[in-house]
Amino acid sequence: MIKHSEEFKQEAERITLTSGLPRERVASDLGIGKSALGKWIAQYRPTDLISAPQADLARENERLRFENRVLKEERHILNVWPAPSTRRKFEMA
Repeated sequence: MIKHSEEFKQEAERITLTSGLPRERVASDLGIGKSALGKWIAQYRPTDLISAPQADLARENERLRFENRVLKEERHILNVWPAPSTRRKFEMA
């Protein structure tokens, strides 16, 4: 069993809470178990309340992530759907 330093654990917790990646992905990328990561998050998560500016930034970040996801889906649909000139050939057939 590998013993990780306190600095490594704190950095893993910081990455998990700020990256927006799923915990499974962070744990996999760091080569640790998801349960260990969960314990570290519980251990190192700040106990003080998030300040208003940080909360506003977190909400804005989440809104932008959602908007980005929607735009990617729309772009994918436009790339998959045939161009209008091609589409008429399919509709007439």
